[in-house]
Order: sequence, then structure tokens, then C-alpha cells
Amino acid sequence: MRAGSVRQEAGSAWPALRALALPGVLALWGALASAQTVAQPAAQPAAQTAAQTTAQATAQATAQAAAELPAALPPEISQALAQARVADANSAFVVLPLDGGALQLARHESLAMNPASTMKLLTTYAALCSLGPAYHWHTAVFASRPVQAGRLDGDLIVRGDGDPSLVIERWWLLVQRLRGMGLRDIHGDLVIDRSRFAAGLEGGPSLDGNELRPYNVAPNALLVNFKVLSLEFVPDHRAGIAHVLATPALEGLSVPAQVPLSGGGCPDWKAQLRADFAQAHAVHFHGSYPGGCGSHTWHVSLLSPDAYALASFRALWRAAGGSFHGGVHEGRVPAAAIPLAVHESPPLTDVIRDINKNSNNVMARQLFLTLGAGPRGPAAARDMPGSSAVAEGAEALLSAQAEEAEPASPARAIAQVQAWLALQGLAMPELVLENGSGLSRIERIAPASLARLLVQAWNSRDMPNFLASLPQAGVDGTMKERAAAGPAAYVKTGTLAEVRAVAGYVFASSGHRYAVVGIINDPHAEAAQAAHDAFLQWVWREG
Repeated sequence: MRAGSVRQEAGSAWPALRALALPGVLALWGALASAQTVAQPAAQPAAQTAAQTTAQATAQATAQAAAELPAALPPEISQALAQARVADANSAFVVLPLDGGALQLARHESLAMNPASTMKLLTTYAALCSLGPAYHWHTAVFASRPVQAGRLDGDLIVRGDGDPSLVIERWWLLVQRLRGMGLRDIHGDLVIDRSRFAAGLEGGPSLDGNELRPYNVAPNALLVNFKVLSLEFVPDHRAGIAHVLATPALEGLSVPAQVPLSGGGCPDWKAQLRADFAQAHAVHFHGSYPGGCGSHTWHVSLLSPDAYALASFRALWRAAGGSFHGGVHEGRVPAAAIPLAVHESPPLTDVIRDINKNSNNVMARQLFLTLGAGPRGPAAARDMPGSSAVAEGAEALLSAQAEEAEPASPARAIAQVQAWLALQGLAMPELVLENGSGLSRIERIAPASLARLLVQAWNSRDMPNFLASLPQAGVDGTMKERAAAGPAAYVKTGTLAEVRAVAGYVFASSGHRYAVVGIINDPHAEAAQAAHDAFLQWVWREG
């Protein structure tokens, strides 16, 4: 994931949000850059077993073919690596044909390498297969006491389900639903039930030590709007100021409405602002904004999950005409709680598009943990293919006494992914998982293993949804500005310090299709994008 800026346009005109095409909102969030034993899977239907046998045979054949391939690189790729001063042993490339094409390549394919965000391919494909493309997350709301004449003399309880897509617009929709049901005045606390995920997931420092950056936000069972505050700076040359537009509205958070405008070009505008975020509820700028910069947006994560949920809820609730008299604390849904409403997330197919196209680390980590969370009682039946229990599942979601699964944890998620790989016949003895997003210094996978995963995905019934989630070269996502093989390449990118990676599919000029993987782990990796572009272009031209 790129350590760049998040692009969000969450406006303050609440009524207009009703008309939003909400699945498209998340595409704006481009920069968010010992295992326990699990139960053996149930016996699979004959058709699925046959498909797995075919997939295993395909994987074995492609692995055997790759093992026999010469390791020489095309001159244009070798030259680009040399120009970037990347050591020969620190790069790996794999090309596997998907439909009988003649082009193949395997170089250093068995090395266990840091794949950066291309690890998201494993997480999202495992989720498609394990959860199903129509899987939804459900955020349920309860009252601790009956609502009488629009007044709740008790707590409002929100039970999180780990929804990776609970952006401010959807949080607003949940508020509107509660108001539409007649609830107006709340005399109690906002109680947050985060028991879907294990406690302690926010412990430890972030990868780069910058806790303010949105992509470092830790997973949370109730993660509202990725816990992000967006500060847009809009120059007003006539007035000599830059307006500061803060979204979303967070009650109790103080942000200056303007900063002085300075002359000159556009140097490091963030440094020139001399921002002070020491006080989480009071943002200060001791500098100025360069007038030559135009408009820019700074995305920061300042508040704790509970504080953010409360501040955003209060602002939305009051904007909707309600009153709230209370604070926030964590707790469990009491057995006697009264169900009020459920917010259903977009389907998994939409979520994985946002994860892969925009390389959203926060969403990927939420999804990874979901793989380690068991179903919550009969509610799980609503997403099973062919199920007739949709109505029953909806009722179960609003039940305060719904059967609870063991909380999701990284260890449980890792164990579940390993069990799924074994079921698929995808042996990856070198695989090291930490959070499933690639935002990690310890995650490892061999390029050959990643290529076999891509082949398996191509031959699966989930291929259309999986392919549609990948950035298209020269068109969208993290490949929008890269013309290599565009628009005939569907490629997930990976970027960390000393790591660059590409993995996906190339539709060659010959009409053949190929699975491609290229990974560089080298101190000079940052300068080696041209090598990966040459690689994709070569596959398109020669394949």
C-alpha cells in the first residue's frame, strides 16, 4: 500500500447523503498503503471435490513445469534492475500460462520473500472461497431499556461485527434509521460491544512508528470511518488565508477554520504548516500554508476508537435533530437488551474491490480477522448459498442472546487460512502470516506459491469477482498511473521500504492469458519500478 494520502470527499450536507452510491465511496480511501487448531472442514460435495482435484493437478503440473524452466531474464528487465542497482539475488519473477500459451519464466521463484501488499491476494481470495461473495457484516443496535415517547432513559448499545466498510456515510445511515424509528432523546451512554474481535489488537507500535497515519489504524470490531479525520486546505488568495475544512464533523474536536497563506511555490506543505497534534481534541497550526500548492488534504488518526465513535455519533445525532446526554464505554449486550436496528454492509465482492484496487491495509486486516471469527449463531445461515433462513438470520442478528463465537484473533485467522490452503491442495511451507495485509516486516511467501494461488483462482468459480477486484493498468487503483501492459494487465501492487511487488494477470497481445509475479526485496527496490513495468510489458508483447 502506498504511504500516501487518503482521498475522501465526505461532505457535511447530510440530506444529500441519501442519494449517494455508497459502494463507490470507499474507492476514495486509497491510502488506508503458535496457531490454534481449527475444526476439520466438513465433507465437500462431489462437484467441489472434483474441482479441487483438478485444481491440485493443475497446480502440480504448473509447479513441475516451472521447476524445469531456464532462469534467464529478458534483457530489458535485467537492464532495468541493473540501473536501479538491485542485486541479482534480490529479485524474483514467475510467469505461468493459463490457457496453453508458450511463454513461461521462473527465476528465484522458491525464495521466501516479503510480498508487501500482494499478500492481500491470499487474504481476499481465501475470503471469497471461505465466506462467499455475498457475505455481509452486520452492525446491530440495542437499547438497555424500552424507548418511550421518543426518549431512551438508558444506554444505546452498538455491537460491532468487524465491518471493514463502516464509513461515515453508513454510520450516518444507521443514525437516520434510529431517528426514523422515533428515537429522539438519549439519556445514557453509548456502549460499544467489541467482543467479536479479541482484546489487545491495538497493542504494540506501528510498522513505521507514525501512529497518525490512517494505514496504521489497528483492527477493531466497531471501526467507524477508519478513525480518520480529513483536513482539506483550500487557498483563498484574496483573503490571504487557506480555509481548513475538517470532515467528518466530530463533536468536541477543535480545528482552526483557517491558516495564513504564504507565498512561493509548493515545498513540503505539511512541514510548513507546523501542525501540533499533541492534544487529540485540539488541532493547532503554528505555521502557514504555501499559496502555490492549490488544495491538498491531510488525513490523520487522532482519537481512540471509542472517542471517535462517540464524537462522530454525537455530531450526526444532533444534526439529525436528536439529543444525547451521556458518554461512552465498552461493554457486552445484556441479555435483556431491546433490539432496535441492524446495518448491513455491502457484499464481500464490493469490499475486496476496495481492498485490492486501493490497497487498503485497514480493510484487509479487518477481513483477515473475520476469517478467524466463527459464525454468530443461526445468523450465519443468511449468507450460505441456497439457504432459506434469511428472515431467521435477520432476527438472530437482533437477538441479544445470539450464540457467541470465540473472538477473532490473528492466531485463529492464520490457522484458518492454513487449513483452507491444505483443503485446496496449495502447499506453502514457507508461508509466514501476521495480519494478512502485507503491512508487515515478517510476512513471507514464495513467488511460485503466489503464482500457483493465481492459477487456482483463475480456474475457480470465483475468478470473475477476484479478477474484477484487481487494479487495471492505466485505468484505476494503484495501477492507474502505470501504462505498462495497460489496459491488458490486472495487477496487485506491493510497496514497502525496500520492497516492490506486482502480481496478477496479463492478457497478452496474442490473446493468451498469463499469471505473473514479480517481487523485489532490496535496499534499492524503490528505484526498480521500471523493472516491473518492463516485466509486464514483456509478457504482454511476447506472450
